[in-house]
Amino acid sequence: MENLFTHLEQVVLRMDSRFCTEDGHLLKNNVVEAALALDPKLLHYLLADEKLRKQFFREVDGLLVFDKVQFQRFVMNKQFLPDSYTSFKNKVGLTNENGEFLSESREIVLSWPYKDCMLEGGQTKEDAKRNEIFWNETLAPDEINRLTEPKALCNFRRYDSKGEHETTELLPDDNLIIKGNNLLALYSLRQRFRGKVKLIYIDPPYNTGSNADTFVYNNTFKHTTWLTFMKNRLEIAKQLLTKDGAIIVAIDENERDYLGVLLKEMFGNYEVHCISIIHNPRGVQGTNFSYTNEFAYFVIPEKKKTIIDRKIRREEIEWSPLRNWGTESERSDAKNCFYPIIINPTNGEIMGFGDVSNEDFHPQKNVTNGLYIDIYPIDAHGIERKWRYARQSVDGIKHLLRTVEKNGVWDIELGKDFGQYKTVWDDPRYDANEYGTKIIKDLVPNCPFKFPKSLWNVFDCLYAVVGKDPNAIVLDFFGGSGTTAHAVLELNKLDGGNRKFILTEQMDYVESVTCERVKEVIKRNKTNSFVYCELAQANQQLVDEIMAANESLKLQEVWTLLQEKGFMSYKVSPKLINEHAEDFNDLSLEDQKRFLIECLDKNMLYIPYSDIDDEGFTLSENDKQLTRLFYASR
Repeated sequence: MENLFTHLEQVVLRMDSRFCTEDGHLLKNNVVEAALALDPKLLHYLLADEKLRKQFFREVDGLLVFDKVQFQRFVMNKQFLPDSYTSFKNKVGLTNENGEFLSESREIVLSWPYKDCMLEGGQTKEDAKRNEIFWNETLAPDEINRLTEPKALCNFRRYDSKGEHETTELLPDDNLIIKGNNLLALYSLRQRFRGKVKLIYIDPPYNTGSNADTFVYNNTFKHTTWLTFMKNRLEIAKQLLTKDGAIIVAIDENERDYLGVLLKEMFGNYEVHCISIIHNPRGVQGTNFSYTNEFAYFVIPEKKKTIIDRKIRREEIEWSPLRNWGTESERSDAKNCFYPIIINPTNGEIMGFGDVSNEDFHPQKNVTNGLYIDIYPIDAHGIERKWRYARQSVDGIKHLLRTVEKNGVWDIELGKDFGQYKTVWDDPRYDANEYGTKIIKDLVPNCPFKFPKSLWNVFDCLYAVVGKDPNAIVLDFFGGSGTTAHAVLELNKLDGGNRKFILTEQMDYVESVTCERVKEVIKRNKTNSFVYCELAQANQQLVDEIMAANESLKLQEVWTLLQEKGFMSYKVSPKLINEHAEDFNDLSLEDQKRFLIECLDKNMLYIPYSDIDDEGFTLSENDKQLTRLFYASR
């Protein structure tokens, strides 16, 4: 098969300038498009070659028919594309499991370039906007396993309302903030938290490609790279969920549709609901529309009541009579629903509930009882009706009742402070400027985040899933400014719960912004604490130095350090590179950086937990002990 690839490439395709660049690289899209269009010149080349004619033409009634489908698959095959590890290269679309696009099948699967790759997506500096690298440069299973095996942890610190403390222990209910690549952090969390996380809330880079992005992250992913970036992380995150756990993904219109299909493909036994949230009432001006909303995908277990009723503020409650009306509303229809409600007329307070009245007792609507008034369910026409709640259950809804007085007559109204969530959320508290930017500026005055999520937007998302679970674990592996941790602390403050948050963030601002925000919230609340730690770096230190270098001399120092202490890719020959040092010096600074990064063993960006006692690493004894505690069985 390799001979046929070479034959097609060297003999046929390079004969036509439409199919290759000036430097000899094939334009594979042009090849496929020409074939699908039955380009006469291409067909002439194929027919003229015996080997290719036998491969791509079929004889039907003495005529040769071009099999363009087979030719397309052949050209797009991964062997023909040495830079890719997938059968898809330049198409994004809906396909079935056999790779046939939607025009050929009704079964839907989202496919894109590099779908079967793993995207590390590392970045620590806000200004380090680099092209992301597909770290699994080979598909050897043992190398992929090494990349994703648990990592050692270091720089443990505990923070509480009194400040920072050294720690020598990890408690089961510790909140955690972990600095490091979030993909590798998720694999490290799996051993400790598999099947224990009730809710995952993430607010990933939106991939808008504009200067108006609401994140400081490297948000320059191309469309297909972004899909791979998300798929890699969702695959491992799913393993952390409890059986009744849920995932919430915030997103805007740029990737909403493809993300929705991806979620439905990955979470087959889940319901996927897209909620619209009005987060910017002033709007962001577009060419044709002003955008005021973004979206949140709720991925919840199928056919289960996962989303609890929402809380309705008292000023928004709709009130109606507690007294029944219409058919089957009279006293005789439910005798235990006829009893007095005792109120204090001086302030309208409901004092309690009397016993069910005897059948031969026929009172007025209001009966004075010393300092109080007994109210009975009697309508304006004097007809004895019934309360909507029986005597044995009315105590449980006392907080939903209020008294009203009209023309000297008292009555009771019912207003539910809860209701089912709707698919459009519109609340002034979701305004990202008023309740996002201003809140974080108050907590962290020098925060670089310009448009963080509204605290109450995230709070309500979390409440919808874990509002009735006071011991839930909530994970956010795009920690950002720490809004999720803040929302968890507010939930606990509301009901005295013991929910726990886990945040991961790889950007350097995790200490200056994320931790500082959570520390300030804990300080003001005078309760709670969290433990901060980092994935212990190995080659990642060299990556950071390479990306920060602003001259070739510094990169030459990194190359020396890499040879002495770093972990080099097995494909690299230091001797050969040193013999051709002048070729390296002739490269541009960016190409030199790219070359050095390619020389690194990407499986050793961080120190593997299994190598924690290797003397070549400089982990402290305390870090080793806490790492062992972190991975110990719970």
